[in-house]
Amino acid sequence: MRQDGSLTRHAILVGMIGNVMEWYDFAVYGYFAGIIGRQFFPAEDPISSLLAAFGVFAAGFLMRPVGSVIFGHIGDHAGRKAALALSVLAMAVPTFLIGLLPTYAQAGAAASAMLVLLRLVQGLAVGGEYGTSTVFLVEHAATGRRGFFGGWSVVGATGGVLLGSAVGAVVTTTLGNAATAAWGWRVPFLLGITVGLTGLYLRRDLVEDPLGPSEAPLRLPVVEAFLTEWRSILKIFGFNIVYAIGFYTCFVYVTTYWRQVDFISASKALDLNSLTILLLLVLYPVAGALSDRIGRKPLLLAAQAGVLGLAWPLFWLMHHSSTAMILLGQAGFAILIAFIGGVGAATMVEAFPQRVRCSAVSIAYNACFALFGGTAPMVAIYLIERSHNDMSPAFYLIGAAAVSLAVTLTLPETARAPLR
Repeated sequence: MRQDGSLTRHAILVGMIGNVMEWYDFAVYGYFAGIIGRQFFPAEDPISSLLAAFGVFAAGFLMRPVGSVIFGHIGDHAGRKAALALSVLAMAVPTFLIGLLPTYAQAGAAASAMLVLLRLVQGLAVGGEYGTSTVFLVEHAATGRRGFFGGWSVVGATGGVLLGSAVGAVVTTTLGNAATAAWGWRVPFLLGITVGLTGLYLRRDLVEDPLGPSEAPLRLPVVEAFLTEWRSILKIFGFNIVYAIGFYTCFVYVTTYWRQVDFISASKALDLNSLTILLLLVLYPVAGALSDRIGRKPLLLAAQAGVLGLAWPLFWLMHHSSTAMILLGQAGFAILIAFIGGVGAATMVEAFPQRVRCSAVSIAYNACFALFGGTAPMVAIYLIERSHNDMSPAFYLIGAAAVSLAVTLTLPETARAPLR
C-alpha cells in the first residue's frame, strides 16, 4: 500500500476518531459518577449512590462482548468501513440523549431505567469500535511500523478520556459545584454529539482494508474464532487484565478517589488527571514505535513487572498530601500503562488471521475490559469500604500484574513476522 504522508495521517485520524468519541463518554460518566449517582440513584448513604452509579458504568462494559460479536461479524463480513461507521453512530446518539434525561426526582425509577438502557447501547458500540479500529490501523501499516500505528489507536481512546477530563474540568471550574450538580453535568454529554458527527464525516470516504477482501470464514466469524483461535483469545484476554484494571483505576476512578478519600476539590482532581493523561497520549505511539525496533514481548514484560513491583509505592504517592508527589505517582503509572497499551494494540492484531481478526480481537479485548476494566472503580470502592485501607486498590493491581505477566511469558514475538 502507498504510505505517503497525507494517506498515513488520514488513516491514523480515521482510526482514532471513533475511540475519541467513545472513551470521551465513558470518561465523562466516570468523572461525574458522584453527581449521577445522586441524580438517578438517590440513597441516604452516599456510598450506595456512588456504587449504583458505577454499577451502571460496569453494566455498559458488560455489553461490550456482545458488541464485539455484532460489530466483529460486520467487520469480518461487510468490511471495516461499515463496522466503524455504525459503531460511532451508536455511541454518539445515546451520549447526547443522556444529557437530556429527566432525573429520578422528575421521573422516578423510569429515569434510572432509561439511563441504564442508554449505557447498554453505548456498551455495544464500544465493543465494536476499539477492536475494529485497531485492526484497521495495524492493517494499514507496513511491517516495520505496525506498533507505531497500533499505538495511535490507544491515543484515540486516551484522547477521549483527556477530552472528557478537560471538558469536565472547564464545566466544574466555570459553573461551580452547585450549578454543576444541578444541571452543568449535562453539558459534556450534549457536546459529545459534535465528536460523533465529526467521526461520521471523516469516515465517509474510508478506504477499505489494504489486504483486500477477507477470505470468507467457513462459519460465522465468532464461531470460527472460538473454534480455531481460542488459545490466542485466552492469551490476549490474560495479558490485558493489568491494563484494564490499571487504566480504569489510575485514570478514571482516581478522580473520585481523590475527592472521596483525600478531599481534593473536583476541579483540582480533574486538572491533575488531565495533565497525566496528556503524558499517556505522548507515550503511546512512542511505546508502539519502540516495540517495532526491539520487539513487543520485552516491553510488555518490563511494564507489567513494573506494575507488579511499583503499584504500592506509586499508589502511596497518589495518596500523598503534596500535589507534586501525587503527580509523580500518577506519572509513574502513566509510563507503565502507556507501554502496556501502546505495545499491546499491535500485539493483539498480530495474534490472529485476517478472516476472523475483527471478531477475535474484539472478543478478547472487550471480554477482559468488561470483567476487569468496567468493574475496577466499583471493586476499588468496595475494597476500601470493606478493608478500611485506602491503599487496598494497589494490591488489586499487584495481583492483576502477576496474572498478566505470567500470560505474556507464553506469547510469541510477532513484531517482525508478517500478518497472518
